[in-house]
Amino acid sequence: MKKLFFTLSFLTLAPLAAKDAPVYRDYEETERDCVRELYRLNHTYQTVEFVKAQLAKYLPLNHAAIGMWDVLEKLNALVDDSDPDLDLPQMVHALQTAEAIRKDGHPDWLILTGLIHDCGKMLFFFGEPQWAVVGDIFPVGCRFSDKIVHADLFANNPDLKNPLYQTDYGIYSPNCGLRNVLMSWGHDGYLYHVVKNYLPEEAAYIIRFHSFYALHQENEYQHLLDDYDREMLKWVQLFNKYDLYSKCPEEPNQQKLAPYYKALIAQFFPEKLAW
Repeated sequence: MKKLFFTLSFLTLAPLAAKDAPVYRDYEETERDCVRELYRLNHTYQTVEFVKAQLAKYLPLNHAAIGMWDVLEKLNALVDDSDPDLDLPQMVHALQTAEAIRKDGHPDWLILTGLIHDCGKMLFFFGEPQWAVVGDIFPVGCRFSDKIVHADLFANNPDLKNPLYQTDYGIYSPNCGLRNVLMSWGHDGYLYHVVKNYLPEEAAYIIRFHSFYALHQENEYQHLLDDYDREMLKWVQLFNKYDLYSKCPEEPNQQKLAPYYKALIAQFFPEKLAW
């Protein structure tokens, strides 16, 4: 598929986050008990060495050949331990996000992005622990920002002993571009490599960095961005509103929605994908 470059000029964002809406990502007041423990493990073991090992393990994409809808159905069996807001299966979140984007009249590719953005959590079904699958992502190989969720839990990360990694740039150069940065390993980067050849570049970028909250919510790591990142970041910020504010206890009717979303998937993907 030919990659396209869209503009945001025709897009509007519905007021999903009204003044009386629930507060999301409140890690002090609404946090589920499992969340802090997940980030303790994540922040301890996400190192440069670990990330490189996971890239070598998974980027051959030779673990399975599965259709995207089948992966989504697997997400019915996964509750994300990093989510402080809700404890519903990830398939529910996928449909809630996609339906919110669809309701606002956005293009098919963005609706599809909402549907599949967490399908990289297929890693969990390959036996990976949740700390290596879910949660916020961040660069490794440079100083950990204190704006990362539960930044205090980096205390036992072995990379803190390497002086090279304790500066703002670390192993990187100014404005090197996020495509040249090692991000902590998880579902974002993994799914990006699975789908990047089938989707518009805006969709692929959203998928790759939608959990990089230290950047798109806290404005950290600006010194690593290049002009391409700055242009594409607006898409992540648009998407983030739907990813967060579509969450609610009411579950979509999966059986009713399945025909529409199966047809949408078929517009972009082959019957089976390499994972």
